[in-house]
Amino acid sequence: MTIEIKAPTFPESVQDGTVATWHKKPGEAVSRDELIVDIETDKVVLEVVAPADGALSEIIKDEGDTVESNEVIAKFEEGAGGGAGGEEEKGEEKPEEKEEKAEEKEEEAAKGGEQLVNPAARKLAEEKGVDLASVKGTGKGGRITKEDVQKAEKKPAAAPAAAAPEVSVPAGERVEKRVAMTRMRKRIAERLLDASQSTAMLTTFNEVNMKPIMDLRKNYKDLFEKKHNGTRLGFMGFFVKAAVEALKRYSAVNASIDGDDIVYHGYQDIGVAVSAPKGLVVPVLRNAENMGLADIENNIRDLGLRARDGKLSIEEMTGGTFTITNGGVFGSLLSTPILNPPQTAILGMHKIQERPMAVDGKVEILPMMYLALSYDHRLIDGKEAVGFLVAIKEMIEDPARILLEV
Repeated sequence: MTIEIKAPTFPESVQDGTVATWHKKPGEAVSRDELIVDIETDKVVLEVVAPADGALSEIIKDEGDTVESNEVIAKFEEGAGGGAGGEEEKGEEKPEEKEEKAEEKEEEAAKGGEQLVNPAARKLAEEKGVDLASVKGTGKGGRITKEDVQKAEKKPAAAPAAAAPEVSVPAGERVEKRVAMTRMRKRIAERLLDASQSTAMLTTFNEVNMKPIMDLRKNYKDLFEKKHNGTRLGFMGFFVKAAVEALKRYSAVNASIDGDDIVYHGYQDIGVAVSAPKGLVVPVLRNAENMGLADIENNIRDLGLRARDGKLSIEEMTGGTFTITNGGVFGSLLSTPILNPPQTAILGMHKIQERPMAVDGKVEILPMMYLALSYDHRLIDGKEAVGFLVAIKEMIEDPARILLEV
């Protein structure tokens, strides 16, 4: 039975997409729900999986081709097992039989001191770059299962992903390599350029003493983690809570400009900038004003992990009334963040740096952080911008203010 493989249904904000990578070739056996192709849009990479067990019989749209919503990109032959057109009917082994034979061979190899690995686990390890030698098997006889590989993949902390493709050029040679921009990188470039050209952007700075928050976190992090089922107490949760309270006091900072109109929002949807393999993305915490610290930390962690794996949906990255970006995770001491239109302000966090500070006429070494607020001067005046940033500073330096809303 022949099935048409179609591009996903794109939201209204996405006009079309580009075929990024075909993970399967025509005639190559595919299992149901196995990834066969990535479609890259301006905002996310969408995955298309196999509708059934079988094989691709024809690829209609090659890598790099532009596709529209629900456009046919390939044809799929259900039941085909190693070549399109039904070679399985000519006596080819069924996938189950292949797996059983592979397991038998592996068991024989294991007698010689080699690892026992399920075929599905081995394939997943190759795709994810997981070293099987470092994976402990929990299956029968110590066999490594697919679940073992998935757990091993989640353990290492991911290094910050590069915003552009890594290109290796030999040192000392006059060599040039030309690499096409990804669709997402193009869109990011367009938005950043548009933000700098279409807004009257200005940045104001302040500094905050992080010692009160650090002491609070040190005293309660174990109790917090125990109370909230392993949720770790970080700094971002405090900044989100402080931003929510400050936005309630300064409505213009939470507003947006639509043509000649100003749109004021009676809710706080906070975007948190996250570095993903294909560029910077800004998933949104909806109704952050209704979230506790544990909810905020859980949501940020989940969004960050899915951004790294390219699993965020377009809906999760649209909207937002205010954005927070933390360059401190990369070691940035000070920067001027660029607006995320149509929002009118963005808060930049930075590296915590110990510095000598004057306190009550004495010099003390304190963990300080520079804060930056970039804002659209068309709507927000300097007085409001500075007042907003000072409110953030006061709440971080005296966390009780967040609880008391003062």
